[in-house]
Amino acid sequence: MKTADPELMRAINRFNVLDTIRRAGSIARIEISDRTQLSTTTVSAITASLLDDGLILARTEGDLREAAARGRPRVMLELNPDAARVVGAKIAANRMVFVVTDFRGEVLSTLTLALRVDRQPIGVIADLIEDGVRRCVVDANLALDEIDSVCLGLPGVVEHRTGHVRTSPIFRETGVDFAKEMSERLGVTTIVESDAHAITLAHHWFGKARDLDDMVLVSLEQTLGLGVLHGGQLFRGAGGLSHNLGDLVLGMGPQGIIRLASLAGESAILGDQPSGRFAEAIRLGRGMAHAKTLIDAEDNALINAAIRAGEACGMALANIVTLFAPPRVILVGSSLALGQPFLDSLREAYSLAIPPSIKGVTELVFDQSTDETWAQGAAVVALRELYESPWGTTGPAPAL
Repeated sequence: MKTADPELMRAINRFNVLDTIRRAGSIARIEISDRTQLSTTTVSAITASLLDDGLILARTEGDLREAAARGRPRVMLELNPDAARVVGAKIAANRMVFVVTDFRGEVLSTLTLALRVDRQPIGVIADLIEDGVRRCVVDANLALDEIDSVCLGLPGVVEHRTGHVRTSPIFRETGVDFAKEMSERLGVTTIVESDAHAITLAHHWFGKARDLDDMVLVSLEQTLGLGVLHGGQLFRGAGGLSHNLGDLVLGMGPQGIIRLASLAGESAILGDQPSGRFAEAIRLGRGMAHAKTLIDAEDNALINAAIRAGEACGMALANIVTLFAPPRVILVGSSLALGQPFLDSLREAYSLAIPPSIKGVTELVFDQSTDETWAQGAAVVALRELYESPWGTTGPAPAL
C-alpha cells in the first residue's frame, strides 16, 4: 500500500493549524487539537515551529502572580500580524482596486484608480498596475521590499499554477504570462488569479461563507465566473485553471450552440449601444447601474433582456447545484444591480429547474460585494500561499 507523502502531510497539518488559529482569532492548543482532530503532540510540535518562524504569537491569559494558586495560566495562540505583508488587487476593465493587508488579512491601505485599462498594450497595463501597487504600499507606510507577495485578480480564464492568463477581456492577447511580467517588474513574487476565485476566498474568510468549508460562488460581472470551495480548498482545473461559467452550454438554437454568456453576459444584456448616454455609461463601467435606471423607467427592451438573463442564470444555477449540492450559493457582481426583473426571473427559473430530490438543500444568497472586498480576496490568495508553504515562505505551495 502506498503511504502518504510525509512532507505533504506536514504541510497540510501546518495549514490546518494556522487556519484554525486564524478563524478563532485566539485559541489554546487543546482547542486546536479538538478542532483539527490532530494529536496534542502533533499540535504542540507544529505550534512550536510556527512560534519559532514568527508566524504566531503566544499570549498568557490570566494573572501570572496567581498561577501557583490557580494552576498554570492559559496560553492563547494568535496570528502574528507582522509576519507578512501582501498586496491584493482587483483589475477590471475600467478600474483597478488595490489593498495591502497584514498576515491576518486586515487591511492596512486601499487605493482605487478609475482608469480604463482594457485592450491597452500589455506594457501599458503592467505600468498602471505597477504604479498602483507601489502607491498602495507607500500609503501603508511600507517599502516594496517589505511586501512578501502580490496577487492580481483578473476576469477570464487563468492558470493559477503558472500565472498564464489564457483569455481575459482585459488583454488583447491570449496566453499572457502575466505573473512573470509583474514579478520581474516589482521584484516581488506575483500571483495571478481569477477574480471569481478571489471573491470566493474573500467570502470564506470574511463574508457570507465564514461558517462553511463547502460552497459555490457565481460571479456575474463582465465575465461570468465560478468558484467552488470543497473542504476549505478551492477546486481548480488542470494546471490550476479557473472556470469561465459563461462558456456553459444551455442548449442548441438555429444559430448553433447557446452558451450562458450569450444570454446573461453583460454585452448580451446591455446590447449594442453605439452612441448616447447609455454607451458612455457602458464605457465607464456603469452600464448595469444605468440599465437599472432605465428599467425603473419601464424600458421594455432592457426589462426583457434582464428577464432572459435571469432565466438563463437560474437554469445554470440549477445545473451547478445538481452537480455539487452545496449548502450555499453566493451570487455577486454588477448584474445584481438590474433589480427585480432579473432576480425574480432567476429565482423562478431556478425553482422550476432544480430536481425535486435536492430541493431545499442549497441556500441562495445575493451579495453586493464592494471592490475592496474583491481586492481583499486576492490578498487572501497570497496569504494562503504563505499558509500552505511548509516553511511559511513564498513560492510554489503543495497541491492541497
